[in-house]
Amino acid sequence: MINPNPSNAMRFRSKIVMTAAFSVLFAAVAGNFFKISVLNNKKYQNMANDQHFGSVSISAHRGSIYDSKGVALAKSATVYKIFIDPKSFKEDLETLDKLIKKRALDIANGTYTPALDENGVDKKQLPASIDEFKTDAVNFLAIKLGITAEEVLQAIEQDSQYIVLQEQVEKPIADEIDDFFNEYGFVSVRNEEDTKRYYPQKDLAASVIGFTTGNISYGIESSYNEYLSGVDGRTISAVDSNGNALPYKYSKTYEAKEGDDVYLTIDREIQYILEKNLQKMVQDHKVKNRACAILMDPKTGAVYGMATYPSFDLNEPFKVSDQTIFEKIFAEKNITEPTGKDFKDYTPEARERMWKNKCITETYEPGSVYKVITSSAAIEENVIDIEHDSFYCEGYKKITGHIANIECWKRAPGHGMQSFQEALTNSCNPAFMDIGMKLGDEKFCYYFDAFGFREPTGIDLPAEVSGNNKTLEEMELVDLAVSSFGQCETITPMEMITACCASINGGYLLQPYVVDKVVDGDGNVVLKNERTVRRQVISEDTSAKMRNALYQVVTGNGAGNVNIKGYAIGGKSGTSQRLSETSRYESIKEKENDAIQEYGASYVCFTPADDPELILFVMADMPDKENDGYYGSKCAVPTARDILTEVLPYLGKSPEYNEQELKNLDIKVPLLKGASIDDAIKTLDGMGVRYEKIGNGIEVVDQSPMTGKSIAKDGCVYLYTEKVNYADTLVMVPYLYGCSPSVANQIINDSGLNYTSKGASIEREGATVNSQSIQEGKMVPRGTTIELEFMVNEISD
Repeated sequence: MINPNPSNAMRFRSKIVMTAAFSVLFAAVAGNFFKISVLNNKKYQNMANDQHFGSVSISAHRGSIYDSKGVALAKSATVYKIFIDPKSFKEDLETLDKLIKKRALDIANGTYTPALDENGVDKKQLPASIDEFKTDAVNFLAIKLGITAEEVLQAIEQDSQYIVLQEQVEKPIADEIDDFFNEYGFVSVRNEEDTKRYYPQKDLAASVIGFTTGNISYGIESSYNEYLSGVDGRTISAVDSNGNALPYKYSKTYEAKEGDDVYLTIDREIQYILEKNLQKMVQDHKVKNRACAILMDPKTGAVYGMATYPSFDLNEPFKVSDQTIFEKIFAEKNITEPTGKDFKDYTPEARERMWKNKCITETYEPGSVYKVITSSAAIEENVIDIEHDSFYCEGYKKITGHIANIECWKRAPGHGMQSFQEALTNSCNPAFMDIGMKLGDEKFCYYFDAFGFREPTGIDLPAEVSGNNKTLEEMELVDLAVSSFGQCETITPMEMITACCASINGGYLLQPYVVDKVVDGDGNVVLKNERTVRRQVISEDTSAKMRNALYQVVTGNGAGNVNIKGYAIGGKSGTSQRLSETSRYESIKEKENDAIQEYGASYVCFTPADDPELILFVMADMPDKENDGYYGSKCAVPTARDILTEVLPYLGKSPEYNEQELKNLDIKVPLLKGASIDDAIKTLDGMGVRYEKIGNGIEVVDQSPMTGKSIAKDGCVYLYTEKVNYADTLVMVPYLYGCSPSVANQIINDSGLNYTSKGASIEREGATVNSQSIQEGKMVPRGTTIELEFMVNEISD
């Protein structure tokens, strides 16, 4: 008979199998438990928290941005986020409905006693129905928040407890909404404190400061965001199994950490001076592709002003106010008659261009300003003797292997034989082609890199690009020739001015910066930017020679450079063909077509010439070509002069006049009104100033020009000793354009007026009046001072 019970062997095998199975299962459970509780603890903890806790973010106030004097350029202000709890809103409606029905019943029963105000109106009025209230509430929110009624209705119908209706709502509107719903005891429409960015100076330094909105940020707002943004706070509250928030005692608030404040090296007043004068240059010369200027300390790299014009309003960054940006885009796209659709389609591109900081994000051909770099390299390498070498110019130069002659700005017969200093002052292209050949392609490329033209400068702003030129392997003789006078390479304005700093500051290539320091809420300096030397490019001796050479450029060619009485200035102008802008044209013939050719006009200058403390760069990209107005000497130089004329006194830089300047120094008219006529005459005689007495009185009752006005040394002060009819003192301003200094002086004196001069020295041969501060034909009081700008009709860029 067979035994139905399992044998011992079978039981043993079963135990082994069961044990193994349970062991595997236990290992799997233990492993999974280890994975959940240890390896993925944070993940599952967050999932659990999401089920048991709700949270609301508390926005941190963004740090402010100040100029170097503490003037606010960007600030955050408190605004409000308006939100609705749809579930609670339905409950509020039900409560209101009960109140309305009870009120109606009380009125019907005669048991309601209204509380009347002084005008006899019930202080506790209720809507006729909840439908009426809902309609009124929806329309009220739509109007106040600038959204549609449909959007409000959709929010109300959501199966949620938190729907944001609008952000960045100003306090008065938030208060109105609170009052509207509080009147009926509604708790479902509420607000949360938030922050909004304001830019008090509007468009000033817009491309430097930048802006931040959503995921878009530019400028300082972007590059220093980690300091400015702070850390948002959060309120964590417990929720029940249905997701409803438990009472406040079950919540905890983590306060926001405010952002740090950023202080710039930029001075608001200097920035304003830069932008004001760029605006005039752009308008006067009809600049097509914007203009820019940089003023900085050549010893430290600190930027005092960086401007791009036209600018834009940081408070309305998406509004394209400058139509020349569209005109440039349409010209590139060959759109001759743009439609409304074209403007709409290209608005995003126009915005991107408008937001760009031209000083660091766009490249251009530097033209003759680059001769500063070629000269520095050649002197450093001892390939030229600046005292004894000479260079011949016949108006052009033939380069082996090149089809056409490369011309000088001064056509045949050219400049003839000239020294290095004369070649630099004359800005002679053939001479610099010779200097470039002496330097050689290998050394030229070495210094192009050493001066930092193939790398960003490292300035603390985003989106900086770098320049470019032929590499040593690519460079041919013609490339070396035209690169020597700045017509082959493309660089940024910031690269150009930092390279020029190295040429004059002892040879040190610096890292420029626009932020001085970052300060936290407790006043602690958490970041301080200081002078950073990237490398030494040339020797102190070479740098000293370059300072002197550039000073001689200004004194030797006052017509094409910045001359300001009492200040020793060195500088170099440049005019370049913007060949990179004609790259869309295929043939050389098209690119050289005068009708489509565009130019860049630039100027760099520094002062004091022997120990520079300021360096200024000005550039106009694609000025109008009429009357040779696209040359650096005619476009950028007057702008640079006007900028420095304002900046130098503002910074407390006192003039130091040389002997020649003292002889021709303008005279400030003293206070003479109220003095006896004898004392007034004695004062003027002591100053060597002519005068004319009008009337028979013994006291000066009026004077012209007024106290503090300036006149030329041979001007005349008119002393009135009797009251006169104002109309009898008026004289007509003459037309002075094109007059020589002597002729202008004679006409001014005959007209009973005074003048002061700026621009080219009136002693310079060929100087004529280029502009006058008061338009001809205008009637002004006798003795009025007119400012005359003199220029020499000579180009040397």
